[in-house]
Formats: sequence, structure tokens, C-alpha cells
Amino acid sequence: MLVMNQSNTRYFWLSAEQMRRIQPFFPKARGRARSDDCKVLSGIIYVKRNGLRWQDAPAVYGPYKTLYNRFARWSRMGIFARIFQELAQPGAQGDTLMMDSTFLKAHRTAASLRKKGIVRARSDARKARRGWA
Repeated sequence: MLVMNQSNTRYFWLSAEQMRRIQPFFPKARGRARSDDCKVLSGIIYVKRNGLRWQDAPAVYGPYKTLYNRFARWSRMGIFARIFQELAQPGAQGDTLMMDSTFLKAHRTAASLRKKGIVRARSDARKARRGWA
């Protein structure tokens, strides 16, 4: 595993816990020893997250050709789909709830405030500029 230090903190690295959780989904190595899956997967995530070309992948992740070949092979084998399915499984209830404003409905009078004149009227100077005088 890679040891984090000041020189490589700007790169993305999966933690040992994250890798332990998804390790069963990767194919077993056969034949020649291959590059570390954690390093390669971290490189793939870094390239995809930053919108880079494979050739622009930092050398700390290994050869860009290895990143691309592993990405293409794992995609073809459905490994990423199985990993995403596993990660989407319901887990333990957390104590944090994340909410986006698109999930909250505005009160029905919120849209009609302008119609009822509750919203501050435009200044005369602004009306004159727009030709509403």
C-alpha cells in the first residue's frame, strides 16, 4: 500500500477500508504479477473525476496504458456495476441527513408574494430605465 506524505496528498487514494470493501469484486491475478489494484483504481478515479485524458494521468498511478486497459477490461466484465450495486446497498443508519433544496417544496404562498405586492416595489429610477414610468 502507498504511504501518504506531503508530496502525494494532492492525488486521490482509496483508503484501506474502502479497498477492503470492494476487493472481492476484482478478478484474481493469474500468471504474471500485476500492478496494485488500489493504485490503479485510484488512478482511474483521479482521471475520471478530473476529466483528464488517459495520457495525462500522473505517473504516481503507474503507466497510463495500464490505467486505460484495466478500466476497459473491468468495465467490460461488469466489475464497476457490481461495485456500485454493493455500495448502494442500505447500510447502518447514520446520524447525518443530507438534503438538497430541490427536495423541499416552497410554501404555496411563496410564489404569489410578488402578485400580492408584498415584495418591495422597484425604485422610480429603475422603472424609468426600463421605460415603466
